[in-house]
Amino acid sequence: MIEFRKFMQQKSKIKKDFSAIILAAGNSSRMGFPKFALKYSDTQTFIEHITEEYEKFGCTEVIVVVNVANYQYLQKQKMPFDKKIQFVVNEHPEWHRFYSLKKGVQALSKKIKIFVHNVDNPFVNPEVLMALKQNAGKYDYIYPAFNRRGGHPFLLSENVVTDLKNEVENQIHLKKFLNQYYTKKVKVLDERVLVNINTMVDYRKYFNWIE
Repeated sequence: MIEFRKFMQQKSKIKKDFSAIILAAGNSSRMGFPKFALKYSDTQTFIEHITEEYEKFGCTEVIVVVNVANYQYLQKQKMPFDKKIQFVVNEHPEWHRFYSLKKGVQALSKKIKIFVHNVDNPFVNPEVLMALKQNAGKYDYIYPAFNRRGGHPFLLSENVVTDLKNEVENQIHLKKFLNQYYTKKVKVLDERVLVNINTMVDYRKYFNWIE
């Protein structure tokens, strides 16, 4: 309880100078179903839960990058998203995560630090976000690590955001691009930062209550 109060006190002091980009433009070929539409709970899908958590954390903007088919699916389902959530369409999902991130960055209303979150990991831990945020201003690329293994989400500085906006190339390996910046690996206690849900087997490992 003491740790939770301490976290809430820290959270209340956070300046809202960061946003979030959720990468959800993959074709989900191994899953056979849009990952963002998987059930996180009885009342929420992955994407509903993720976007809500980043809003609660205080992000100025939350941008979700999807492919054409997924955008059409969202329109048909009429999911109840907050008006602050902005959807951006990546018409070339075959160009992978770098291009999706670039599209998301181009949709930002201002240059700002961003959390980048993959939709195949529905777990958003505010304490992990806080640990990343505490290193902002010192580093350009900040990511969590559990047992020495790097995970997600990660946090990018305004410098990286500017370079992404100005980059003319569209098909760059994202990790290679990010490794050119001043990087910080932040040790965390939540092993879920390593999660990647790509198949129904993966899904049932974490959501075995789903029939």
